[in-house]
Amino acid sequence: MKQQHKSQTQAKTRSRIYDHCVLVLNRNWQAISVISPADAFAHLVSGTADGLEIDQESNMNPTPWDQWTSLHIREQDHSIGTARGSLRIPTIIILKSFNKVPLFRPKFGLKALWLRDGGVCQYSGRKLNFSEASIDHIMPQSRGGETSWENCVLCERFLNSKKGAKTPAEAGLKLRTTPREPKAIPVTLTLKNTRGIKEWQFFLVNKAA
Repeated sequence: MKQQHKSQTQAKTRSRIYDHCVLVLNRNWQAISVISPADAFAHLVSGTADGLEIDQESNMNPTPWDQWTSLHIREQDHSIGTARGSLRIPTIIILKSFNKVPLFRPKFGLKALWLRDGGVCQYSGRKLNFSEASIDHIMPQSRGGETSWENCVLCERFLNSKKGAKTPAEAGLKLRTTPREPKAIPVTLTLKNTRGIKEWQFFLVNKAA
C-alpha cells in the first residue's frame, strides 16, 4: 500500500513537471524559445542560465541555482518534490551567454500556405475555412511542376479539382498575387502565451493564443 502511494506520488510529480512550460530569454532579455521545466532545471544546475524571480510588484531578479533552491514557494507558484523538499518551477529563465535571436523559417505545408496567403483562395479571392482549403500547384505536378513556395498557392478544394492538370491560363483562372517564399522572421514574434502565464506578458509580442 505504501509502495503504491509512493508510485502515485512520483507519477503525479512527473506529470506536473511536464504539464508546465518555461520561457527562455537570451542574455539581452529577448524571448527566444519555450522549453520544459526539466530542460530549464538542466540549464540552472549547469550554470548556463539563471531563473527569473518576479515579485508581486513586478520586480525582476535573475537568480542563480544555489539561490533558486532556497526560494519560498508562493501560492501562485508550481513546484516539484525533490529529495531535499519542494522546489519552485521557474516560469522564465535567462541564458547567461547566448545573445542572439534565432530566425524562424516556416516549414512548407498547407498551414504555412494558409498563413502566407491569409486564408484567401488565390484565384477566387474568397476567404476560406481551413477545411475548404487545399494546395494548388500552379504548374501541375504531372507536367513537371515543383512542390515549392513559388509554384504553390492556397486554393478552394472544388476549384482545385476543377483546375486539375491545367495551368491557370488553360483553366481560365488568374492569380491574385505572385507567390513567394515567406521571409524569415525573429522567432520571438512566433512565441505565444498559450497558457496565460502572467510573467510572460513582459516579453512576448503575442500576449495570448
